[in-house]
Amino acid sequence: MSIVINGVEKEVDDYGYLLEPDFSEEAVLAFAAAEGIALTDQHWKIINYLREKFKEDGHTPNARNLVKGLQDEADMPEADNKLMFDLFPDGGAAKQACRVGGLTQPKGKGGY
Repeated sequence: MSIVINGVEKEVDDYGYLLEPDFSEEAVLAFAAAEGIALTDQHWKIINYLREKFKEDGHTPNARNLVKGLQDEADMPEADNKLMFDLFPDGGAAKQACRVGGLTQPKGKGGY
């Protein structure tokens, strides 16, 4: 499986996540288009927060820590589980936003 980002075919795993992260804006636009997401400022805040956490920690936060981090660190006090699933209906922000953000598959239960 693969996705074309900026004219380059990139491999994805069985769940649609890139095998190697791509931090370009084009990656986000390609995945959002493929998944039928019309990006808003809220989408970008979540994606940018996840990308920063990935760069800092080598992985992304789980759903609980993501919501808390968005509220405390990303100036997004409205963040809650409902909003995450409204914006990213295919698995919420902890999963779908990672894929749309051009990141690798998030760690399983307990990872943050």
